Amino acid sequence: MSMFRAKKLDIAGYINSKVIRDHTKRKVFAKHETERQALRYIARNTTLPQRMRAQAQLQLSQMHCYMNPTQIKNRCTEGGRGRGVLRDFRMARYPFRMNALAGNLPGVKKASW
Repeated sequence: MSMFRAKKLDIAGYINSKVIRDHTKRKVFAKHETERQALRYIARNTTLPQRMRAQAQLQLSQMHCYMNPTQIKNRCTEGGRGRGVLRDFRMARYPFRMNALAGNLPGVKKASW
C-alpha cells in the first residue's frame, strides 16, 4: 500500500514491485510488532475480564494486514525471486550456487565425498 511506503527506499540489490512491497511489509511489521504482541497477550490472557479480551481481539482484527507476520515473504536479494530461497543467505538456489562457486560466500564450498 502506498500509505506505508517510504519516499526514499533503503534497499540494496535487485528492485522490482514485489521486492518493494515485501520491504514495505517488513518495515511496517517491525514498527507495529510490540503493539501487536501486547494485544495478542491481552486477548489470550484468561485471567483478564472477557470485555477487555474482546476489545483487544477486535483491535487485532482491525489492524492492517501488513502488520501480520505471515505477510512477509523471503525473497532473493539478487533477483527478487520468491521461491527456492535459502534463508541464511537470502538468495535463490541459482544465485547462491554461482556465488558459492565464485568464492563470494565465506564458509561455503562445494561438497565432495
